[in-house]
Amino acid sequence: MAPIPTPPAEPKDSPDGYVGLDAPRAERLARERGWSTVRSLPPGAIITMEYRVGRLNFEVRDGRVARAWKG
Repeated sequence: MAPIPTPPAEPKDSPDGYVGLDAPRAERLARERGWSTVRSLPPGAIITMEYRVGRLNFEVRDGRVARAWKG
């Protein structure tokens, strides 16, 4: 029987620290800090809600991160 794979670890990083940053800078910073996927979304976007380890989501309003969350 094959071993159960270990899921990848998430960076030790708070999404709250990205709020207020301009979107391109926030995306670059998130990737530098180890987030494997960074998703920028407009306000009210319809998205899938499955949790993905290593993904950071940004709601971008007027070019700035208005909200950030994991998964």
